[in-house]
Amino acid sequence: MGLWRKFAIGSAAGVVLAGAGLLALDAADRAFPPPLEKADVVSAEVLDADGQLLRAFATSEGRWRLKTSASDVDPQFLRMLIAYEDQRFYSHGGVDPWALGRASLQFVSNGRIVSGASTLSMQVARLIEPRPERTLSAKLLQLARAVQIERRLTKEQILDLYLTHAPYGGNLEGVRAASLAYFGKEPRRLTVAEAALLVALPQLPERRRPDRNLKAAEEARRRVLDRVAVAEAVGDGEAERAEGVAIPSRRMQLPALAAHLAETAVRKQPAVLKHQTTLKKQVQQGLESVARAAAMKLGPKLSLAMVMADAQTGEIVGEVGSADYFDTSRSGWIDMTRVNRSPGSTLKPFIYGLAFEQGLVSQETIIEDRPADFFGYRPRNFDMSYQGDVTVREALQLSLNVPAVKLLDAVGPSRLLVRFRRAEVRPALPPNETPGLAIGLGGVGITLKDLVQLYTALANRGQPARLGDGITGVPGKIDGEPMLEPVAVWNVADILSGVIPPAGAAQRGVAYKTGTSYGYRDAWSVGYDGRYVLGVWVGRPDNGAVPGLTGYGTAAPILFEGFAKSDIATTPLPRPPAGAVRIAQSELPISQRRFALNASGLLVASGREAAPQIVYPPEGAHIDLGAKGGDLSPLQLKLQGGRAPFRWLANGKPLPDLSRRRTQQWLPDGGGYSKLTVIDSAGRAASVGVFID
Repeated sequence: MGLWRKFAIGSAAGVVLAGAGLLALDAADRAFPPPLEKADVVSAEVLDADGQLLRAFATSEGRWRLKTSASDVDPQFLRMLIAYEDQRFYSHGGVDPWALGRASLQFVSNGRIVSGASTLSMQVARLIEPRPERTLSAKLLQLARAVQIERRLTKEQILDLYLTHAPYGGNLEGVRAASLAYFGKEPRRLTVAEAALLVALPQLPERRRPDRNLKAAEEARRRVLDRVAVAEAVGDGEAERAEGVAIPSRRMQLPALAAHLAETAVRKQPAVLKHQTTLKKQVQQGLESVARAAAMKLGPKLSLAMVMADAQTGEIVGEVGSADYFDTSRSGWIDMTRVNRSPGSTLKPFIYGLAFEQGLVSQETIIEDRPADFFGYRPRNFDMSYQGDVTVREALQLSLNVPAVKLLDAVGPSRLLVRFRRAEVRPALPPNETPGLAIGLGGVGITLKDLVQLYTALANRGQPARLGDGITGVPGKIDGEPMLEPVAVWNVADILSGVIPPAGAAQRGVAYKTGTSYGYRDAWSVGYDGRYVLGVWVGRPDNGAVPGLTGYGTAAPILFEGFAKSDIATTPLPRPPAGAVRIAQSELPISQRRFALNASGLLVASGREAAPQIVYPPEGAHIDLGAKGGDLSPLQLKLQGGRAPFRWLANGKPLPDLSRRRTQQWLPDGGGYSKLTVIDSAGRAASVGVFID
């Protein structure tokens, strides 16, 4: 056999053996893959509407392990990490031969380990498949796993795994958890000193924990900053300056906002790792700080709840279910935003809104506040005194009970509940009872969330918004008829915005109403500007009485502080719609100057059934319906007195239909002077002349 033939056969055999070896390695790689599925076990996160972390939940083994990618971290930290840990990270295949050779020579020369040879890929292999012993076989497995990981993942994916799983002492894992715990912030923007500490800790996380061994942490950070490659990565002089920066000596709590809502989100979708909410982090932080401060003043066993919603979209932007979720003495685990309680006087604005809408009263109409008997129901004022004759405006601002019940008797409790249904709110009535006059003083059950939903109509020109649940519920405008007409809504807002703020609170352009339930069990305050509604409830979760608890004295200060601390700019209340004007008492029609009803529920004047009176628009009024712009808006017509049905005429021409309602809409043909007439079934008529602008 010739020499060349032997060489050829030997070469072929070598190739076969090499191929067989590679096939064997590939088969082994496929048969024993790295346990990458373990890397998917991370903390569940609850995020605000902008993606900011509200709360994280520890993993099943009690680790704070927040999923992190390179885009979540300051680029300078990444440069320092690679410069210190693995300078050839982007060029090697999982194992760095140069680093291995250097480490081996240093070990032989010094008899001890001077520097490690672990690449970031090898460290990821160790983190996802930890072994308690540090033996040669464990190191060889780590080398093999690093190569396997490199075959399966990109460099970016490997780096993301390190950023998520790197140990930082105790139960902290990953750069985000460490940055939040030691610096109180996400790692998107880090100083050189902060970045150097986060690079240094994972090598010996327990020994270098700054909250337990500050000197070791300082020394480890110094070694990172002294590394030439790191100094080059951060720029001239930055490393020296960073060495003089103090290291935090305590560990902070990770964000734990919106406890009730966060628990609900995770319970509803346990397999989801990131739960998006409609909350705004700065609003939530502000409301919770107000709640904590208020709870310290309230005393034991009292809790409170707050809901802030966007009246235009229905999104809940802030929600506090209790004074302290973890305070068992206050039953803090109960979410009081969703518990039915008596709303006290907080429903009165809707009674007045209906009365305005039906033309029964104007703001300056006189109404009596004196003892009254409504077929055995005798409402009394909160302070047991009576004011005598007051204007409707004063009656609502002072939250007088007798005038509110008189108006509810006139508009009808059932009609009020029908309007609530337009807002998709159904208060809970006592068992086997029909709607009665007690509704006006809190004789129903309603949740804080539903109360805020009702008030979205007052902040949004009468159109209510459906509140979401803050998580998966779809908020939005409620289709159908408005809850109240815009002019009626404006009258209510004009009155409530004039209520004096509680002592020490600044006027913020907020319209608000307070309420106290029977027996001092619930204190309420609901306020709104042109965009947001905030509701506050204070009381005992067990429904116990709290002497001295009132809406104005207890809940209203929390309301104003909540608006101030929510970090949301005040939106002005809506401008008056067409036809909205506060008319002086002397200019009111005779039938509107004083509110009175006879036993049949008919408006009376001088002891007999009143003739019809047009209460809106008033005689000689100039009304801007957009005549100059081309397209006119309809004009709301209102009358008082008379006997249904009614026939309306505009400039002598009858409107299409007879109506039994005391309101009617008329669309003018154009601008200028018009004469409006109404005739009741008894043939009595009333007329006014108006100018359409």
